[in-house]
Amino acid sequence: MAMEKHEIVIAGRGGQGILLAGYILGKALVDAGYYVVNSEEYSAETRGGDSKSELVVTKGEEPDIIKVRKADLAIFMYTDQMKKYSKLVGDSATVFLDSTFIESKPEGWSNVIMVPFTEIAEHEVGNIRTANMVILGMFASKVGMVSLDLLEKSMSSVTRPTWIEVNKKALQKGYSLKV
Repeated sequence: MAMEKHEIVIAGRGGQGILLAGYILGKALVDAGYYVVNSEEYSAETRGGDSKSELVVTKGEEPDIIKVRKADLAIFMYTDQMKKYSKLVGDSATVFLDSTFIESKPEGWSNVIMVPFTEIAEHEVGNIRTANMVILGMFASKVGMVSLDLLEKSMSSVTRPTWIEVNKKALQKGYSLKV
């Protein structure tokens, strides 16, 4: 049996919940039976600086690398970080873009899903800070590596109790989006 392997990049600005999204996704993937290596980078600024989470995910044997070389899955929540980290993404990758902040599809990527995740979080979920969970919900729905239940379980185990219900609502909203 061939080893299943995925390289995932999640990037945006500080304050968008990028590191939390990467951690929750990684934890859910471990619960789904994958091996996961998660590395994080963030700038010194609390809000607005670069924030990036990389996950190397395998099934069957442990990952042989610890950093993303060419992601086959990517999530970008802001234009500057999309441009900065685009070199880490393969041409045939599935790329999720937050069209609230990213106005046009970049050249070269063949499978781009553009949705206004931040606007959906603000207007349909009721909290702009849940955009990261809306994206994770859609990611789970479209990619199929991890179930909504495992994402909810992972999120519930690492977030403050006051955030659990609104984050569940955001994950469910993202999971149910039709694009």
